[in-house]
Amino acid sequence: MNLPTRTFWLLLSFLSLLSPLLWAQAPDSLTVGSPNGRLRFTFSVQTDGVPVYEIRDRNRPVILPSVLGLVSNPNGNNLSWDRNLRIVSVARARRDTSWKPVWGERAVIPDRYHELVITLQHRNADRGQLQVVARAYDEGIAFRYVFPENMRTQVLDIGQEKTHFTLPSGTKAYFTDHAQGSYEVREPSGWTKPAELPVTLHLANNAWACIAQAEQTNYPRIRLQIGAENQLVSQLFGEVTETSPYALPWRVVLVGDRPGDLLERNYLIQNLNPPNQVPDVSWIQPGKVMREVTLSTSGAQKLVDFAVEQNIDYIHFDAGWYGHEYEVKSDASTVSVDPRRNPKGDLDLPTAIRYARSRGKKVILYVNHRALERQLDTLFPLYKSWGVSGIKFGFVHTGSHRWTVWLHEAIRKAAQHQLVVDVHDEYSPTGFSRTFPNLLTQEGVRGNEEWPNATHNTVLPFTRFIAGAADYTFCFNQDRLKNTKGHQLALPVIYFSPLQYLYWYGKPQDFPNRAEISFWKHLPTVWDDTRVVDGTPGQWVAVARRKGADWYLGTITSTEARTVSFPLTFLEPGKSYTAEIHEDDGAGNVRKTVRTVTASDKWTLSLVASGGQAVCLKPRN
Repeated sequence: MNLPTRTFWLLLSFLSLLSPLLWAQAPDSLTVGSPNGRLRFTFSVQTDGVPVYEIRDRNRPVILPSVLGLVSNPNGNNLSWDRNLRIVSVARARRDTSWKPVWGERAVIPDRYHELVITLQHRNADRGQLQVVARAYDEGIAFRYVFPENMRTQVLDIGQEKTHFTLPSGTKAYFTDHAQGSYEVREPSGWTKPAELPVTLHLANNAWACIAQAEQTNYPRIRLQIGAENQLVSQLFGEVTETSPYALPWRVVLVGDRPGDLLERNYLIQNLNPPNQVPDVSWIQPGKVMREVTLSTSGAQKLVDFAVEQNIDYIHFDAGWYGHEYEVKSDASTVSVDPRRNPKGDLDLPTAIRYARSRGKKVILYVNHRALERQLDTLFPLYKSWGVSGIKFGFVHTGSHRWTVWLHEAIRKAAQHQLVVDVHDEYSPTGFSRTFPNLLTQEGVRGNEEWPNATHNTVLPFTRFIAGAADYTFCFNQDRLKNTKGHQLALPVIYFSPLQYLYWYGKPQDFPNRAEISFWKHLPTVWDDTRVVDGTPGQWVAVARRKGADWYLGTITSTEARTVSFPLTFLEPGKSYTAEIHEDDGAGNVRKTVRTVTASDKWTLSLVASGGQAVCLKPRN
């Protein structure tokens, strides 16, 4: 062997030994900042090829360095994406625009961000590529995993997600283990069950953050379980088998100086969903709803008359109109009243629908998931032919990949037949209403069916309602209520839902004193502006919302009485407003008073324990 050849092979051998060291280089580090410069997302790949990120607010830690990754399911192709990765390309983009929702908590939504797209290659080059897409908004940080189209990723087996959230020491979390659960303030340790998203965080430096998700329409739900000390780790509901191109849901961290900032900025979750895909939205009409509980023709007609009097937009026929909702034999294409609901069975549904429509009222029908799963493609065109305007989905399956895809496809199909939708029970929103705004609301909240106390109600605006609208099913004049009438009147201002179900469990004859409920009569359900005036979860909250020139102000306290005070700076300067005040009189009734205020005034009110106040402010000039 001559010298050049020998030198060549020695050099080749040396490089082969050196290549792992060259590949395991010092961590690559990339950063993207929010337009206002406050928030920063930093990404790096450690020497073992593990991707890591962190989030900072004005250089203060919100999420400490935390690992990212996806793990193959045990019976899949055993190709995980949690280590042995390197950065092969980087792209950047930015956006500065706004959009107008079909309906919402505000008339115009800003959409401004700086984006970083990091393409990662596995050490095994035959594996295809994985991207981490990060967006820095003024409102928070969002990031997701994306598999770009590649012949090497024709089969993607995801068994678990390894997205970590390492929290600064001293952080407290508002914990619930299911969407309709109550909340506890806990340190991020010792949880025996994973936490339902969104998870609101109170940091030791007194800042606030919230971990949420967006565009979860083709992927299982995640919850957050305890990892190492001060660390939350994603827990995937079930396995996924997909094909590239494939984008996972956004992981979102909203950030604010006060808890109210989180609710005011929750439109970020809608920003992360595709734009409206319903060309004609004229038939999508939000409004107030009342449930028909007698399942009889006469009861329905009385309810329609009450709806006309009280400016209620929809009447709703609940479970039992087509038989027992859980029995397979129950046919949701025919009217056959469950005798356990109405032994007489005297419901002529076509007559009731015609009567409602003749008086300008729309009809919603409840259908349990068992009938929906069997009859979906038959029911929607049938209900449209009956003159029905909407469907309430009952007890849908949530969590798994299969049922997540099914549910969102059902909402799409409802839009094809011009049916609005309310999804009940454990479903919690992730912004799909931007794409299909016929999804007006959903439950996923511990509402009046569970008779929660006032302290729970003060927590919800800063937790569950960050995810989006919730159908709380408001009650009034019910002995089982744990809160005052003033508290109940204020809730539909504080709790956003384009469909507001009022007087749950009630019949028209249960409300002889119409003056007590006059505040709800002209209350809008969608808004042009929203301000969280003040409040702390577990203590009290005041929310102001504007429709046109009019403002509505709702304030509630916990189970403790308190006096609160705040400026009315949300009002237009230089204008006087007539404030119509509905509040507790201390004797279990509602007192109505009127006064004149301006933006320079300070609003002071004394709330009884579990009490509240509802106010309508109309400009005088």
